[in-house]
Amino acid sequence: MSRRRVLVVLLVGAVGLGGLTGCRTAPSVAAYVGETQVSVAELDDAVATRLADPDIAAFVGEDEAAFTRQVLSLRVTEAVHAAAARRLDVEVTDAQVRDRIEQLLDGSDPAAVFAQVAQQQGASEADVVENVRQQLIRQRLAAAAGEADLSEEGLRARFEQVRGSLGQVELGLVTVPDQVAADAALAQLTADPAAYPAVAAQYAGPNTLPQIEPRSPADLPEVLAAEITRTAPGQGFTVAVPQAGGVVVGFVRAVAQPTFDEVRDQLAEQALAEADAVGQQLVSAVRDDLDVVVNPRYGELTEGQVVPADGGVVQLLADVGGASAGD
Repeated sequence: MSRRRVLVVLLVGAVGLGGLTGCRTAPSVAAYVGETQVSVAELDDAVATRLADPDIAAFVGEDEAAFTRQVLSLRVTEAVHAAAARRLDVEVTDAQVRDRIEQLLDGSDPAAVFAQVAQQQGASEADVVENVRQQLIRQRLAAAAGEADLSEEGLRARFEQVRGSLGQVELGLVTVPDQVAADAALAQLTADPAAYPAVAAQYAGPNTLPQIEPRSPADLPEVLAAEITRTAPGQGFTVAVPQAGGVVVGFVRAVAQPTFDEVRDQLAEQALAEADAVGQQLVSAVRDDLDVVVNPRYGELTEGQVVPADGGVVQLLADVGGASAGD
């Protein structure tokens, strides 16, 4: 998934925060989250501000009540994340949020991306910023709890753990009818690797690669994987494989092993995604200790979305969501 796509879907399923049943109600309060209140006036202002954007207004159409429920869901989630950050002494600065958004944009036009989010999800630029902030909070909660290592040293340790699976083998496979032909083909390839296309053309078929191609360890034929791994660059092997129709001649032209710097960004995104998943659980634990109540006037929160209420005090019971993002 591209960084731009990750940014666009950050809001999808990003919240599903629940709480305990409470008995606090007041006509001027839209929701209680622990000691924090989302006032009706605050909610009305948040809705009006977003509807001033023509793209969001077009997304909302005539169903302003549904949009109000969407905005209220976002405000409740924001309050829960803020409470989790306070309790575990985690801080995310505006500069860190801006840096992360710049990373996710990856050179894309910010105005175009924010317009796409507004058109497709009815979310403002401020909503995107807040959701990125929440993502960073979850990641830092995991790190603060000792459940994730996002440091440079941690990334290097991750690299050492997975480096064996990152290398690519430049591999040729030619299936010949018998061992005599296999020995002759292997001798020719070892003496002159450039002759591979001609040798492959001589034994063209479904089990012959016409050109030498890069293969990751996960993409190696299972029956040949052990031999390929043992073979030094510039060397080959022969293995009788009846189901392939003869003897397979394997030739390893080179083995390319990426450096840490080449895969650092990929490793960092993996670490962040794992930390976010842990952070969701930590936010959920804080949520469970909060008395979260939504004014029944607005509905009830089910699976992360405020929906029309059937009546009574609303409980927020959905599981914590995250960025599918992403990424």
